[in-house]
Amino acid sequence: MALEASTLYKLIIMHMLEKVDFPLTNSQITQFFLENEYTNYFNVQKALNELIEDNFVFANVNQNTSYYHLTAEGRESRSFFDNKIPNAIVDEVDMYLFENKYELRSEAGKISDYYRTSSGDYMVHCQIKEGDSTLIELNVAAPDKDTASRMCMAWDSGETSQDIYQFIIDNLIK
Repeated sequence: MALEASTLYKLIIMHMLEKVDFPLTNSQITQFFLENEYTNYFNVQKALNELIEDNFVFANVNQNTSYYHLTAEGRESRSFFDNKIPNAIVDEVDMYLFENKYELRSEAGKISDYYRTSSGDYMVHCQIKEGDSTLIELNVAAPDKDTASRMCMAWDSGETSQDIYQFIIDNLIK
């Protein structure tokens, strides 16, 4: 008996999340589906939302980026359907995760956000994580929301966070 397409999409997402030891972003999951031409953006979003509603997946939202994790219920449910995803798709998922693991982990490991303090300024929180370990965590004051937002974008994009981390390590071990 063939799986319904929406069920297959959900199983693929759960398989992806089970195979990595870090959260995947919405764009990372969606990119896999679009690159392999399995379905369109809207079907991926629908599958993600239904997985969240069913408590198989939960999302942390940080600076307008959703980070998806597989729940214990999702892991258990996934195990019942282990052999329902066609082997060719499992191989494509596994290859995608293997070939892109460094980039996927790197993107998921850089976190930044900002909030308004009681004094009216903004505090920018920046972090680099590797798995469950925090490599660096910074809190930096910013004078306004625009500056705080730009600081977060700089931390999340390019090599800024790595450069700052390396600068601090180099100066601490002098």
